[in-house]
Formats: sequence, structure tokens, C-alpha cells
Amino acid sequence: MSAIIEVNDLVKNFGAFCAVDHVSFRVPEGSIFGFLGPNGAGKTTTIKMLTTVLRPTSGTIRVDGYDPTRDQQRVRRSFGIVFQDPSLDDELTAFENMELHAVLYGVAPAERKGKIGALLAFVELADRRNDQVKQFSGGMKRRLELARGLLHQPKILFLDEPTLGLDPQTRNHIWSFIQSLAKEKGVTVFFTTHYMEEADRVADLVAVIDHGKIVAQDPTAELKRKTGSATLEDAFIAVTGHTIREEEASSVDQLRMMGRVWRGRR
Repeated sequence: MSAIIEVNDLVKNFGAFCAVDHVSFRVPEGSIFGFLGPNGAGKTTTIKMLTTVLRPTSGTIRVDGYDPTRDQQRVRRSFGIVFQDPSLDDELTAFENMELHAVLYGVAPAERKGKIGALLAFVELADRRNDQVKQFSGGMKRRLELARGLLHQPKILFLDEPTLGLDPQTRNHIWSFIQSLAKEKGVTVFFTTHYMEEADRVADLVAVIDHGKIVAQDPTAELKRKTGSATLEDAFIAVTGHTIREEEASSVDQLRMMGRVWRGRR
């Protein structure tokens, strides 16, 4: 299977600190790829480089065949992204949030209504299209963010902790949508999570990053076999240790930075 994301010998230094240390991995097209690691391991920095927010110190990246440092517009068109922290406008309706995104991404006016309607139906929010988002539950907001991230028909969807803080029933519901994206629409899903049981259940392949280095990259069953672990959580601890880590930059910071990048291109 061809790779839609290819990362080779990627390095990102902040002064004397090496946040990402010669990282390499491949994400097969149409797969669900779990990018796992403790707090402060380098996940956020890597995703920022993949999504054109940060420039690498060295190494190469290809996203849908394009270099994020040279072909930023094409790379941005190829992916949607859903951050961990809410990014919807609560005072707007579900339809208005979708329409705003459509305008920002240049979706043709003649196509907007149909695409928005189809995606709201896909995430089972068609009957709430005219309700203000402030009336929505956490799970409904997450589903709306997923729909919004798909509006410009990206080949790749980046998800940062997509089910954080949701109850188990809603988490299962969200993952059913995500799995259907990969299976029915061929969307490649690149996600982070601290819920190891979720990654074990849905990921085709996982990569574990720690202290800026990839310490494991396997299907979950193979990683458990290699570490002699009964669960992915045990395998994760086996390759990363028990030390509590400091937090990386928050998703709010990511969103603010991404917003500045997007505004700068207009």
C-alpha cells in the first residue's frame, strides 16, 4: 500500500533543545494511524511540521506527495484537522459554522449547501442544523467538528485527542464515524490519544514517540507480542517507561498558531 505521509530523518531543534530527533515513519493511504507518546514526547511538534505550522530543522516530509515547506497551499488542501480543544463558534448555528469554514476553504457557493447538508447527515446532526452550537452536548460538538474538517474533502484527517472528556458511549459513537471515514470514504486518519484501549481497537498501525525519537512502530498486535504485553497500555509503558512527563504546548496554542498561518495566506 502506498504511503500518503512519509517522514524521513526529521529533526526540529529549538535552540539547544532537540524536540524531534531524527524521526522516520510512513502512513499508508486509507489507514487509521495512531501517533502515541507521553506528554512532552514530541507529538505536537511533529504534527505542526506535518501541517505546515513549523519548519523542520532538517529531514524530509511528504504529505500527499507534497513538501509542507515548499508546497504549503497544496498540503493544506490535502488535510482537515480537529484539535483537542473546542474551536467552534458557540453563538453560530451548526450550519453557520460549516458555512464559515466553506468560505475560508474556497468551497464553491453552488456546492456549499449540498456538501454541508450531506456531512451534517453523515454525523447525524441534520435535524440540528439551525440550532446554536452552545445548545449542543460535547459529543455533538465533536461530531460537528469532524464534519467541518471534512467539508473541503481532504484526503487526510488529523485528530488530536478526538474523544477526550467524552463518556464511553459517545467515545464509541465518535470512533464509529472515524472508522467509517477510512472504510467508506478512503480518508487517512492520523490521530493522537491517551486512551490506549481506543488505539488498540481502531488503529491499523501505531508509532510511539518518546523523548523526540520513535521507539516503536508496529500494528498493535505485533507491538504487544514484541513487548510480551497483554494490552497496548502495558506495551506503551514497556517502551516509554513510568516517568511522568511535562505537557507539550496546548492545543489552544496550536489553534492560535494555525489561525495566524491561515490568515497570512489570504
